[in-house]
Amino acid sequence: MKEYPLLSTINSPVDLKKLPENQLEALCAELRQYIIEQTATNPGHLGSSLGTIELTVAIHYVFDTPDDKLVWDVGHQAYAHKILTGRRDAFVNNRKLNGISGFPKMAESEYDAFGVGHSSTSISAILGMATASALEGNTQRNHIAVIGDGAMTGGEAFEAFNHAGNTDTNMLVILNDNGMAIDKNVGGLHNYLTKLSTSSTYNKFKDKIWDLLTRKDNQAKRARNIIQRTQKAIKGGFLENSNVFDQIGLRYFGPIDGHDVILLVKVLRGLKNIAGKKVLHCITIKGKGLRQAEEQQTLYHAPGCFNAETGDVIKVAFEPDKVEKYQKVFGTTLVELADNNDKIVGITPAMAVGCSMDIMMKKYPDRCFDVGIAEQHAVTFSAGLATAGFIPFCNIYSTFLQRAYDQVIHDVALQNLHVIFCIDRAGIVGEDGSTHHGAFDLAYLRCIPNMIVSAPMNELELRNLMYTATETKSPFAIRYPRGNGVHVAWRNQPFELLPVGKGIALKTGEKTAILCLGHIANQVLKADEILSEKHHNIGIYNMRFLKPIDEQLLMSVCNHYQNIITIENGCKIGGLGSAVAEFITCHNLSNHLEIMGIPDKFIEQGTVEELHKICHISINDIIDMVEKIDK
Repeated sequence: MKEYPLLSTINSPVDLKKLPENQLEALCAELRQYIIEQTATNPGHLGSSLGTIELTVAIHYVFDTPDDKLVWDVGHQAYAHKILTGRRDAFVNNRKLNGISGFPKMAESEYDAFGVGHSSTSISAILGMATASALEGNTQRNHIAVIGDGAMTGGEAFEAFNHAGNTDTNMLVILNDNGMAIDKNVGGLHNYLTKLSTSSTYNKFKDKIWDLLTRKDNQAKRARNIIQRTQKAIKGGFLENSNVFDQIGLRYFGPIDGHDVILLVKVLRGLKNIAGKKVLHCITIKGKGLRQAEEQQTLYHAPGCFNAETGDVIKVAFEPDKVEKYQKVFGTTLVELADNNDKIVGITPAMAVGCSMDIMMKKYPDRCFDVGIAEQHAVTFSAGLATAGFIPFCNIYSTFLQRAYDQVIHDVALQNLHVIFCIDRAGIVGEDGSTHHGAFDLAYLRCIPNMIVSAPMNELELRNLMYTATETKSPFAIRYPRGNGVHVAWRNQPFELLPVGKGIALKTGEKTAILCLGHIANQVLKADEILSEKHHNIGIYNMRFLKPIDEQLLMSVCNHYQNIITIENGCKIGGLGSAVAEFITCHNLSNHLEIMGIPDKFIEQGTVEELHKICHISINDIIDMVEKIDK
């Protein structure tokens, strides 16, 4: 463990303010090394936080948090913020069960003004806070939003900017421009910001602004004068009508070096004395200070375990029989389907590598679309493609699809368009915690007319469901978890058209049957091995489809078994258990039903195994439930 003589003295921003400015660079170096050391063995979001070290120090050094409100967007760039606000020692348990969250969280600290696990929410939230201060007559409080890592590609950010331009509020939006989300930024906004940051004419005016902002004499008055002159120059020609921030009523400052902590402090002090709505454009490097993280920014967004001394990722020894991840099965199968059907296209909202759509992007770059962190657009864009006869595979993580719910209903299902939703990271996902668990997709999709909802129990079923979806002219959802399958042969297997709305019996039994949906069926099979030794003969059924549900199979099960257990890696309310309960009630049946799933509460962070136990859907919980009712 390295020594941290400066960082060890800081338990809050009050301590930080006691440091002379000439020690801030040294503090930044210690803070960067501390994050590297801790995340090397306790993996988390590394690159984003390394890129905001200086910015974090400068903000807390200049502003009076927590009275001044600070919102981070996206939240995984806020590790330094957590460490400087009283959670340095707790950071060793970052993202662990009963430890601190990997994202800012209001219940965790008064310095976390707003919970942020999803992107593009900060400007809306800080505008609400700034408006509340204005309504209360508090004109002294500052309101800062730090938006970065691709979050500016989300539409909500622009909706908030549009509203802010028509208000009289005191707020500062800091654009942390590192040119990246998880993958490289895409789209017109990225090109626009690049144009702003590289304009030589604009930078001459920018230099004058920084010169005045960093002077101590009459700085506010001088800054206002230069701002007015700069705005006139902008409107006069060199970026005529192109400064979107200026056009909607926010004063734009920048670009500035986001790794010069002394300059940042001086500039933020100047901006603190300028009332109104402001945007500060900072240029940063994702992964700053760790060579590999700077060179391989996508990999080091969340690299897993690595060597803190060398920076090299610790590679797991090659295993020839290693089980493939569902994500790899999806990406490989999508290419095979696209080989045989030139109408198949892929859409992802900035998750190409995470969901493995990058495999198709390499082979068919013109048929794959990364639309940025814009799930609403991704869904409606897919709907538009479908109207022209294309077959869009729209891959969105379960927790992020929530952000496009209206588009799923209004733009796809209502018009019965052939969009295939591949819903990644379904169910409990682990250390990312409550903002990222895909707990609700089964429930919120089941109630939508025209929507087919399915879940594979293994790799081969995922492959065949993808093929079946291409042949079914309706909205079709396939949900699967993060991580490995169960080692079934799937590569180069012939595609099989699965009957929509039909389940299968994995094993018949006597008094008790378990109805499963998705990968969790494999836990039931493992539990059954133990239960068989204890002389429990249970039936196991893989439903495959939540909607339409196999009513013929349900009636057969209800007639044969006294006890029925449903299990799903989704919320208990509204999913498979609810569907079976409705069926039993509608048909006036008398079966005893037990529903196993994620309880009606938000589940915090931890390993998947730990959280399955908390949700009572682990192998041992299955065994206990059977022993309880199968007497």
